[in-house]
This record gives sequence, C-alpha cells and structure tokens, in this order.
Amino acid sequence: MAKVPSINSVVEKKNKNSSLDSISKELMAEDMQRFQAMLAKALKPQEKYLSETEYQIYQRGKKLRPLMLMLSARLLLGKEKLPEKVIQAAVSLEMLHVATLIHDDIIDDALMRRGFQSVNATRGVNVAILAGDMQFVQAIRCFIDAIETESEMELAKLVLDTAFKICCGELDEISTNPSWETPVLRERYFEVIERKTAIMFGLACETGAALVQGRTSEARRIGFYGRRVGRAFQMMDDLFDFFHDDEVAGKVQGTDLAQRRLSLPIIYAIEALGPAHLVSRIVKEGYVASKQEFKQGIEAIKQSATAKVYSEARSQALDALEYLKPFPNNKYQDALQTIALYTVDRNF
Repeated sequence: MAKVPSINSVVEKKNKNSSLDSISKELMAEDMQRFQAMLAKALKPQEKYLSETEYQIYQRGKKLRPLMLMLSARLLLGKEKLPEKVIQAAVSLEMLHVATLIHDDIIDDALMRRGFQSVNATRGVNVAILAGDMQFVQAIRCFIDAIETESEMELAKLVLDTAFKICCGELDEISTNPSWETPVLRERYFEVIERKTAIMFGLACETGAALVQGRTSEARRIGFYGRRVGRAFQMMDDLFDFFHDDEVAGKVQGTDLAQRRLSLPIIYAIEALGPAHLVSRIVKEGYVASKQEFKQGIEAIKQSATAKVYSEARSQALDALEYLKPFPNNKYQDALQTIALYTVDRNF
C-alpha cells in the first residue's frame, strides 16, 4: 500500500508553494506584469518562426531567475519603480534560460518537458537547434538594448561569459567518463552544475543589483547568494529524477540512471553500494538492466543517497542565506530567503 502523506506534510508543501506564489503574485505583482508584457514584446520579432511548443515553454515555470533578478534590484532600491532596463534584463535572462532548455532536450534526446512534448519532438532536431540558437541571440540583443551607461557594458560581457560557460558545462557533462573513480566524478559533477546551473542564478542576482547602481561588492555578494541557490536547485532536481513519477516530472522516472548520467545521487549511491552493485554495473559497465532490475536500481539510489544529497543541497541553501545578512532587512530580503529554502523543499 502506498504511504499516505500526513496532514502536516500536505500543509507544509502547500505553504511552501503558497509562499513562492505570494512573492510573484503579491509582493512582485506589478514587476511581474511588466516582465510578462516585455517578454511578449521581445518574442514578437520571432513570431513567424515559433510554434505553440516554444510558447508553452515560456508560459510554464515559476520564472525563478527573472524573479530573483528583480528582487535583487529591489533589495537595494526598495519600493521605487524598477528601471525599464531591469525588467528588460529579466526578460533577457528568461530567454537565455529557455535556450538552454531547448538545447538540453536535444542533447538528452528528451521527447517530453514537464508533461508536454519538447521542441525536438514536435519540430525535429534541426529546427530545435535553430530555435534554441534564436533564443540565445535574442537574449543577448535584448540585454544589449537594456544597457544605458558605459559601465554597464561590463554586464554585457558577463552575460556572454555566462553563455560561454554554460556551453562548457554541457560539453564537460557529455565528455564525463562513467569509468572514472568516484572522487573524480564528484569533482566533475560540481564543476558541471556550477557552469550549467549555478552561474545563471548568480548572473540574475548580480545583474539585478548592478543595474540599480549597487556597489561592486554588493553585486558580487548577491551573486554568490544566487550561485549557492543554483547549486541547491540542481542537486534537488537530480534527486527528483528518482522520486517524481512520470506524470509529475514530465519525463520517465530514473532518466539519469537510464542514460548513465553522473548526477550526485548516482555518484553517492555508487560510493555507498560498491562496484559490484547493480547501480554501479549499469552506470560504469553499461549493463542493460531488465525492467524489474531498473526499478530495483532506482530504489537502491533513493535508499542510499537521498539523505546525503538533501543535506548537501540544504547546506548550500543555508550558506546562501549568510550572503544576504549585510543587505537591508526588508521584505525583499525575506523573499530571497524564502526562495533559497523553497529551492530545497519544493515538491519534496
């Protein structure tokens, strides 16, 4: 019999989601409306080239990265109206994020994304590559349009550097050899998530602070907060791969194991279970498991790695909170604290 969640766990999950929704729909309602309007404007030049699939990607999700960018700006600016360039930078960041999602699905040969067909599934790989590239280019164009001062040109370079490092992270992940020793795999994993995920969260926060004339030290500090939130976010996403069923996750449960992707839960499971275990054989030797064996492998990973991965992710989130302490103690700092903790406790 499936374990029924306690009333407390259901209430806690609802409260976590409600807290994030209240940030978007109440605290940041006006800014998010401006963001959505500007996003629609930025997508207009691509209208004839985009299908319903691409628009669905833009419509879904919590918009965490643009939300964190605007909150980082408000952390220093307070209640004043956000400059147009801040909203435009948030739009640029979302387009950059969507570009990475489209390319990730191509690399993973994923036919589904969050319960909907991926771009490569509906339009083919060639069109998906070009659609993803178009989002990258339009993201940079949008950001350049937001720049008003010579000093802000450094931010444009930061965005380009981030895009470059994201590509490096993708290539590093693809070239990772499962036969490497686990300490090497663990080190490679942290390098990859820093480049693939954490760096974009850091970019969001640093850009938000810089665009409202925050001091360099302030922009970098809030960027460090963002990076740690990004690390925690990716670790938990990797853990969800083994917990969420197909309907919730929008992809086959245990995809990382099936594709022999060296995520943190798999690395920790290999360390705990040893080289002779089924999980190690699937990942390191390419053993083709039966359906029943694959289910056993998923359960073994959950049992052996969950606590350690969750602890690691939560540590990153708590570390992120430390970087917020020197900033003004206002409702925007409270919101950023909520987001850091939401990152590790969402849907879990």
